[in-house]
Amino acid sequence: MDAVNDAANHTAESVPGPPSTGSAPTDRAPRKNPGSRLYPRVTSFRSRRGALTATQQQSWARMWPAIGREVADEPLDATAWFGREAPLVIEIGCGTGTATAAMAQAEPHLNLIGIEVYRPGLAQLVQRIEREKIDNIRLLRGDAVDVLENMIAAGSLTGVRVFFPDPWPKARHHKRRLLQPATFALIADRLKPGGVLHVATDHADYAEHIAAVGAEEPLLKGMNEAAGGVSAEHRDTAPIGFERPVTKFEGKAHRAGSAITELIWGKIE
Repeated sequence: MDAVNDAANHTAESVPGPPSTGSAPTDRAPRKNPGSRLYPRVTSFRSRRGALTATQQQSWARMWPAIGREVADEPLDATAWFGREAPLVIEIGCGTGTATAAMAQAEPHLNLIGIEVYRPGLAQLVQRIEREKIDNIRLLRGDAVDVLENMIAAGSLTGVRVFFPDPWPKARHHKRRLLQPATFALIADRLKPGGVLHVATDHADYAEHIAAVGAEEPLLKGMNEAAGGVSAEHRDTAPIGFERPVTKFEGKAHRAGSAITELIWGKIE
């Protein structure tokens, strides 16, 4: 699939190898909290592999030690990592980071963490961060559920973005969808009061599922029409922007006649 930020959600790489290379939970040391795992036997992404080019390898070697980490079970000190205190936003499935980089440049007052499992996609974003000297992005390689469960403190996030998560369209695979009630509850817990969850999908059935699940989460209220709110009442006062850059994948979806559904919730204050 010829996609960028969002496509990596549709075809992402599961992370092989020992802990230092971002292994899957079954390959690494025992988890501190194994009973809390939302998806104990399946992941919410598809397996995909790919090699880095020579220039990507060079950029990765220069930049990753400072801006990237493998997902771990230890709490994350975002203030120390960014070297400043700022509102924290995470993007689940940042892919090659076209939207990630553009939003970071448009919102320099925010600290942005992109979470992705597909290393070649991350490498493209690493190159752009280096080339354009974007200093408010950090990257985590691994499963976003692990990040939310083990690395992010309750009430610490100003925003969570989930753009074009894999819809797993076959009914027997619906359990693999990321945005289930347990995930909504976890995200709501990690958001600050007033924090924003912004989801976008081009899959109509998944959009209906997401809207229904979001409506049942008691800590969240709709902030745009698709989520049961009124966007005009929140757009100018929300702590993160509602606008997204249009990526190649989204453009392809538009040309194919697929509607894009945006769903935005805020945590009740």
